[in-house]
This record gives sequence, C-alpha cells and structure tokens, in this order.
Amino acid sequence: MEQTTRLGPIAALAGRAQIAGCAATHVGLVRKVNEDAVLARNDIGLWAVADGVGGGYAGARASELIVTSLDKLSARVDPFHFLEDVRQSLNEVNRRLRTEAISSGENRVIASTVVCLLLSGQWYSCLWAGDSRLYRLRAGNFERLTRDHSAVQVLVDYGLISLDEAPRHPQANVITRAVGSDDVLQLQEREGEVEPGDAFLLCTDGLTRVVEDWEIGLPLSVLSATETVRTLIETTLQRGAPDNVSVAAIKVALSRHE
Repeated sequence: MEQTTRLGPIAALAGRAQIAGCAATHVGLVRKVNEDAVLARNDIGLWAVADGVGGGYAGARASELIVTSLDKLSARVDPFHFLEDVRQSLNEVNRRLRTEAISSGENRVIASTVVCLLLSGQWYSCLWAGDSRLYRLRAGNFERLTRDHSAVQVLVDYGLISLDEAPRHPQANVITRAVGSDDVLQLQEREGEVEPGDAFLLCTDGLTRVVEDWEIGLPLSVLSATETVRTLIETTLQRGAPDNVSVAAIKVALSRHE
C-alpha cells in the first residue's frame, strides 16, 4: 500500500528550540486514491496535514496544492509575519480551487481540510479549517487544541449527541469549513507559548475515527516523533484503515536560556 513519509532532521529554531518532527500519509486498506497530503518543514518550523474532499483525484488535487503552496514559504523569525504568510498561502489556494471548480462546469467541489502548526521562537500558532486536528502533550496532559468544523461537532455542542456517538453518526463525514469550499475561506486560529518538553500531533480523521484520543497520546509520550507516526499508522492499518490516514508528530526541547 502507498505510504509517503516526510522526515526532517533535528533543527534549531530561533536559536532556542530543538525540533524533531516527522509526517507520513497512507492510502489505507479501502480507498484506491490517497486524498491526504502532509508537510514536515522542520527547518522553518511548519507542519501541516490536509484531507481532500470532493472525491478521488479532485480531493487529492486540493490537498496536494495546499502542501505544495505551504512548502514554498521561507523561514520567519517574527511569529506574526510567519502566520500571515501561511494565511495568505491558504487564501491563494482557496481562490485557485474555487476558480478550478467553476471552470470545470460540473458544479463540483474541489476542497480540502487543513491544520497547520507553526513554531517560531517560544511561540506556537495553529490555523485550521475542517476536522483535521492538532493535539498537544504537555507535562503528561494530552489535549486537543482544535475544534472540528463539522456537522457532528454542532450536534455535540448542542448536547444532541455525545462525543462517543459522534464518530458513528451518519453525518460524521460532513464538514462545515474547508479550503476551496467557499469563496471566502474561514480559518480558525489558536496560539500560545511553547514550554519545555511539549509535543504536538496533527492528524486527519482517518486516524481519529478508529483510534481513541488516549491511544494517540500514549505513543507520543514515550516514543520519538518518527516512531509515534509509524506506530499510529500501523495501528490504523490493523483496524482496517477504511480511510486515508495522515499523521505528523513534533517534539520540542526548549531552553529558557539565551
């Protein structure tokens, strides 16, 4: 089965942080086309996973265009301008996908979810649209930093279904935001300080639909970034991998001393 891995060397970031990150994507055991794409730019502090929607090669086109565009960005010491570069890149991809969809004349959708992690100095930023997720492990506490833009998340928010019911709900694959789905891209943002020993994990729903959150956090707490990615993809495959699956893991060793 098809698997793509992007592995960068341990990189120094702004003279303070040592970053070890890895990202991989696998087509799974059911789908014929991998509509996911991943990015691991340890050298500039940028990681992303994207999950194409629209079916087959349309979804693959959308996710790959996101990753290709982000991969062209250069390092920024200033977190604000780095975030703006990523935002502009995603907005440009959104415009291109909307134009392509209209030009096709088939009333089709060419879109993709995306979640990006940016590390600059002692700060992290996250931008996302859709149900691809970012988690953080800090001092033994594993938590999700993103909120799904999905139909079932709305039902959970209103108390109509439980979190446990959400993955099995008939509308589990309906997302409410994506790059390429609307003329104006709606990105959600979260940012904060990076602490010594933090670890981050980005993934598509091909992982979260078959692997529980606590199972995701466990390998991240004891394994390297590369081994964490490999272990989680192997676990997904052992459980049938009904969808494409993508994972990126990042581990940070941070010194408070200049």
